[in-house]
Amino acid sequence: MSKKSVQPLLDQSLCFAVYSAGLAFNRLYKPILDPLGLTYPQYLVMMALWEKDGQGVGELGDLLFLESNTLTPLIKRLEAAGLVKRARDTEDERQVRVSLTASGRELLKQASCVPMQVLEASGMSIEQVVRLRNSVAGLRDNLRAAAEA
Repeated sequence: MSKKSVQPLLDQSLCFAVYSAGLAFNRLYKPILDPLGLTYPQYLVMMALWEKDGQGVGELGDLLFLESNTLTPLIKRLEAAGLVKRARDTEDERQVRVSLTASGRELLKQASCVPMQVLEASGMSIEQVVRLRNSVAGLRDNLRAAAEA
């Protein structure tokens, strides 16, 4: 079976729609997160720690799809801001664990309104957002598997 060559059209490209949606998310999050003193990537790290405190750097990297050379500077800035602390794992000193400080836990109260602000900006219902999130996560997983094959 032969594959037809197709002229790529930017506005019909799935990858461009996902990419430009990511840029739009970043623009939306900036004024929401600025009062919290967080960038969007830092917010993702905090979300992961609010969900499960005391994670290893490798565990956080896997969860957030970030390499340690990207994640470590984020964690260092969060530590400098007094939101997290790093410590060597007592059972395996090669591992570094990241834990919330009292200030980091307290920040969750201020950040709890962020998801609703994003939902409102999306113009979608919770059900629509959940379906879209599941579709995009499935797409991500399929693409990652294809890239690793």
